[in-house]
Amino acid sequence: MVVVHYLVKDVEILNQLHNSAPEVGEAIVIKGRKGKVLSVKPINDKHVQVQVELEVIKKTQLSAIDQKKKKR
Repeated sequence: MVVVHYLVKDVEILNQLHNSAPEVGEAIVIKGRKGKVLSVKPINDKHVQVQVELEVIKKTQLSAIDQKKKKR
């Protein structure tokens, strides 16, 4: 069993206990967001740091017609 520390730009976002560490390039989902493993750095025999790049979520703007309908 390995404790995996998921990091995004040196900010820890998640710790999980896994049977094995993820591999570089593996697709993962953290907190509902898709991401990709950039690097895996073993700290010791029970801890691993994983650098992750998460996709940017783009929020769509409501059209002018939809905004008028919601203001009722």
